[in-house]
Amino acid sequence: MKTFRRKTYEIETSKLKGGKEVKLAILSDLHGAVFGEENTPLFDALMEEQPDAVMILGDMLVRTEMETMGPAEKFLIKLSEYFPVYYALGNHEQYLQECAETREQYLQYERRLTSAGVCFLHNEHTSTELKGTDFVFYGLELPMQYYKKPKSPMLSLTELESLIGIPYMEGIHVLLAHNPKYGNTYFSWGSDVILCGHYHGGVLRLSEHHGLTCPQFLLFPPFCCGDFHRGGSHMIVSAGLGEHTVPLRIHNPRELLLLVMKPQAEVQPESGDGNSDDTRD
Repeated sequence: MKTFRRKTYEIETSKLKGGKEVKLAILSDLHGAVFGEENTPLFDALMEEQPDAVMILGDMLVRTEMETMGPAEKFLIKLSEYFPVYYALGNHEQYLQECAETREQYLQYERRLTSAGVCFLHNEHTSTELKGTDFVFYGLELPMQYYKKPKSPMLSLTELESLIGIPYMEGIHVLLAHNPKYGNTYFSWGSDVILCGHYHGGVLRLSEHHGLTCPQFLLFPPFCCGDFHRGGSHMIVSAGLGEHTVPLRIHNPRELLLLVMKPQAEVQPESGDGNSDDTRD
């Protein structure tokens, strides 16, 4: 039976209100995999963790295997009965959505999930309140040219803004962006949290942040897996729950990721009697 690990990342932010932590569960790159009977172990792990929302980073399906829609759909519908679920497409969903032969079948999948309460984000955003803090979730849908193997074009900040706008609203901004190749542009965009998948942990995972290759056939790709931080922005890259283009996982467990956001600790003043000791001769 397929197994997975739970991996938790913690970050601090001054934007949380009321001193309450917020937990996000992150699912990516299932690629039609099924854990146990009808993904029951995965569902049970999420019920045990009780996240405040679930982030779907795409590639829950396999574009050449339409039968993978069924298990993914059933699992996500069940999940949406208990948690808010936000879904940004990966390249496999995008292919199905754009291909004339599969478009209608894919759209039916999306309609059924939407009816169940799953929120799809097609280069758009939605806002919600979690434990008293405003959150804005953005779903990035890059044109398919940005998934070319092995070379794809650069993504400029201007192009990113033309696709998804500018994070101008108050609150914690969370960017769901399937492809981590453009991490530098995502950081420049100004999101508080960036969530990515797609690279499958580098296939052969070399360390917490490094892997050998990825579905775009890049060697030692940057932003391969793990957590990355730049100023007040935090990027988490999931190694995913399945595999596809390179159907191997070596030293690279499947992952259910959890991101716990904690209120930033206040800096305590130095102890003393309140009088200045700054005396000079």
